[in-house]
Amino acid sequence: MGGCVAAACVYGQPMLPVDTARALRDAGLRWTPSNGDQFVVPDRGMDEQVFVLSDMTIEVQDHPAGPIIKFNGTTEWALDSLEQSDALWVPAEHQLRHLLGATFVRLERSGDSYTVVAVVDGSESPARAETAEEAYGRALLDLLQSLA
Repeated sequence: MGGCVAAACVYGQPMLPVDTARALRDAGLRWTPSNGDQFVVPDRGMDEQVFVLSDMTIEVQDHPAGPIIKFNGTTEWALDSLEQSDALWVPAEHQLRHLLGATFVRLERSGDSYTVVAVVDGSESPARAETAEEAYGRALLDLLQSLA
């Protein structure tokens, strides 16, 4: 939906900003990795590098200590695997909409901004942003914080 001029993009599509993804995780959003999920490896100088889980190149393997994300020799830097807790999930627009569930009311576009309206604490609550992804992320963050 939104453009990629001022927003971060993956494959030409806008993506949720890393700061918002971090805030969602800190507010309690949990990630069960699956194919197609986007993630970053924050705080290692790689915040701008977005990875996508795929059985062919980057996969999740269960280990006794917890899930690890395994890189299957296709990356040029020396990272064979990392613990899931070291990766930061960057949910896509459709995933954010799904996570809002029945609280989602509507998505509106007004000029250069988007507003997601969701029911939070029993009333409609708007979350406005430059991209639809960010508006969905902010709406979900509002919802998670209201449940805390």
